[in-house]
Amino acid sequence: MEFETVIGLEIHAQLKTQSKIFCGCSTKFGATPNTHTCQVCLGMPGVLPVLNKKVVEYSIRMGLATDSTINTFNQFARKNYFYPDLPKGYQTSQFDLPIVEFGKVEIEVNGEKKIIGITRMHMEEDAGKLIHDDREPLSYVDLNRTGTPLLEIVSEPDLRSPEEAYAYLRKLHAILKYLDICDGNMQEGSFRCDANISLRPFGQEKLGTRTELKNMNSFKNVQAALEYEVRRQRDVLLDGGEVTQETLQWDPDRNRAESMRSKEEAHDYRYFPCPDLIPIVIEEEWIEEIRKSLPELPDAKKERFIKEYELPEYDAALLTTSRELADYFEDTVSEGVNVKKASNWIMTELLRELKGAELSSCLVSSGQLGALLKMIADETISGKIAKTVFVEMMVSGKDPDLVVKEKNLIQVSDQGELLAIVKEIIAANPGQAEDFKNGKTKLMGYFVGQLMKRTKGKANPKIVNELFSKELSQR
Repeated sequence: MEFETVIGLEIHAQLKTQSKIFCGCSTKFGATPNTHTCQVCLGMPGVLPVLNKKVVEYSIRMGLATDSTINTFNQFARKNYFYPDLPKGYQTSQFDLPIVEFGKVEIEVNGEKKIIGITRMHMEEDAGKLIHDDREPLSYVDLNRTGTPLLEIVSEPDLRSPEEAYAYLRKLHAILKYLDICDGNMQEGSFRCDANISLRPFGQEKLGTRTELKNMNSFKNVQAALEYEVRRQRDVLLDGGEVTQETLQWDPDRNRAESMRSKEEAHDYRYFPCPDLIPIVIEEEWIEEIRKSLPELPDAKKERFIKEYELPEYDAALLTTSRELADYFEDTVSEGVNVKKASNWIMTELLRELKGAELSSCLVSSGQLGALLKMIADETISGKIAKTVFVEMMVSGKDPDLVVKEKNLIQVSDQGELLAIVKEIIAANPGQAEDFKNGKTKLMGYFVGQLMKRTKGKANPKIVNELFSKELSQR
């Protein structure tokens, strides 16, 4: 029996506000434990929350960017459960009246495009953080994160493979960063993902029993965890067993999921409207004002890059994966360099040297890359030497002309100087010269290599090839 995989993702995006959702405490990451707290986020008796307007604005921006319905009347609710890092004994969230519903995004996997539905997005406050002591059976509570504004994005169960889930996750991550409403840092918990996954026989409409995967702090971990759970559930079903509804924790070190607890249902949380916050009424004029302020989003930018710069679809898709990378490309092109060469250098040399780090950490500006490409175009340096120069620029941040000068890498293009070396190399290799004349044209690489070795790679390869071709044909 073959099974169909059904996946739904719940994404928690920390909104990029300076203060928390219901108080004025800082949301800055990495502070000393329990220093970014006050009576409101600690849940002291007699205090009242005040909603941060930016949280509402950012939620609307994300709703508009995903072609969703903005509910002009929405309401906060209390989600009741006990946990040591939840000081109030409940989480202020939204339930039956969320701010955003019925959205969609388009993903592409293996050349096939697919629309993934978004059930809802709702605003809520984050809980705190437990820090477990490895030496003693103790846990410490850090409440700095308590009250940090989150936007929870719940997908429809439209995803049919871990690859589709990966693509969907990447797409939403890109949109959030393009909108500049979330920094997207998974290591710091600014962008978190839980996955609901079940299997059912092909052709069956009823969903199978699902499990929920947690603790996936990278895109690769999400895909790996889902692939593991597909295999595990399939083995259980093929053995005649039943999948148990539970919450699983992904262990990336052991590459396996382990049970945390049985899964709660919504009614277990005893949701009810929050009595401390009045319903939110949003004016249509404000929504339209926000709509007009939206930046160019990934899909639109990709199509523009294809049309305006005549880039292949692959190049355009890669260059628009982040707003920073797309801006870097356009700024480089604005220096007056060849578009395709700029694209190639960014996709290969730049991304390779970054080694997965954020572009903001790059020491080479778009202007410096443009200057380097101009030096190749005017034959000041060769493309091969330019790669050496670029590596140095990535380490030092120096301008390309300074690196070339310091390392004496200016390309040798003097024909008289090069011709003398060409003749010396041919004279020293009469056998190879005769073989070349008799049709072994691949020996050209041997002769050019000899000259490059003599000039330490600084000779103009175009002139060198022309000189060897002329001299060898005359023998």
